[in-house]
Amino acid sequence: MYNAEEMRLIQKEDNISFYRKIRISLGLMGIIPFLSAVYFFMQRDQISPTLIILCSALVLFSILMGYTLLRRSSDQVQTLAQKTAMATKSGDIPQPLDINVEGELKDIATNFNTVVERLNRANRDIQSRSFQLQEFASDLSESYEHLERENRLRNQLCRYVGKDLVEKLMVSRDGQLLKNERKDVTIMFADIRSFTAISEHMEPEDVVAMLNEYFSVMIDILFKYNGMLDKFVGDQIMAVFGHMSNEKSGARSAVRAALEMQKATAELMKERGRQGQPTFSIGIGINTGSAILASVGSENRKDYTVIGDTVNTAARLESHAAGQEIVIGERTSIHLPKKLPRGTRQELKMKNRSEPLSCYTLIPKGDKVVKIVKRPGKTSVKIIPSVQAAC
Repeated sequence: MYNAEEMRLIQKEDNISFYRKIRISLGLMGIIPFLSAVYFFMQRDQISPTLIILCSALVLFSILMGYTLLRRSSDQVQTLAQKTAMATKSGDIPQPLDINVEGELKDIATNFNTVVERLNRANRDIQSRSFQLQEFASDLSESYEHLERENRLRNQLCRYVGKDLVEKLMVSRDGQLLKNERKDVTIMFADIRSFTAISEHMEPEDVVAMLNEYFSVMIDILFKYNGMLDKFVGDQIMAVFGHMSNEKSGARSAVRAALEMQKATAELMKERGRQGQPTFSIGIGINTGSAILASVGSENRKDYTVIGDTVNTAARLESHAAGQEIVIGERTSIHLPKKLPRGTRQELKMKNRSEPLSCYTLIPKGDKVVKIVKRPGKTSVKIIPSVQAAC
């Protein structure tokens, strides 16, 4: 058996090369007639008529053979040119040639077919890679749309909870934040004192601007301490702490946030006072206990909120807090690094409850916190050197 290279050499030896055909054709059509003419001229007196006829016939035969050989070679060249032109004219990848040529023309056709085969192979590879790129582009487009949806969802969630909690929710596989569950949490209510009286003397636009300015500062503080904004009720803010952590951490975060909210409100009121605008103070109530976190509402509109007696108690503590005061429940106080003395405990009576509600009152004073309890005929006061000491 012969390999492809050996077969090509054998075929090349069996066929007369195009170069040889041209030389033979020139010899038959030019050299032999020229030599015959020279011979006749030199031997014109000695040549017989019969020899002249034979030589003339030989010259004519030689010219015809040379012309035939030359014409055959030119036809093969023309055929090769036409086939290659037809193969490349359509603009598509050309197909291999199937023509009967000899010598160098056969080599040209073979090389052409080799190039065509490589082009076809390259074209198939390009098409395969093109399909892969299309699939990659499709996956990339889907990934981009998924990221856009995540970013929109993240931006919407950031209106209700802090960025850290949003990131924790986004990577949560079980959607922990949106799951209906009972959990020990800390509830905060913050309300503007005498808001109705203040707003009666203001234009509606000024009231809205005042609330937006106030809410912007308060919500930033809530998110700073990983609180979740539950809702706005007029001028009141309701927030939840510890929903993504534990009870102790939630209680401490709520108190820290409340202290900073009171301090920020005081600074905001100083600025409003310098500008001749109405000022106000806020009261804050904080309570820790068991509550239900759930999506509540109708099929068309739902809110993710907290429900339970812990919420009602926090609202009651907030209503008891005067301006600049923070009233915390006893369960909240036990989670602070330094517990409040039992002697400063205050007991409030609540409707539909036989037992009084124990609580403590904190009043931030600059970098200090005053623990105070108001009782009929008696007031207990204790000053703690720094805000951090209280929480």
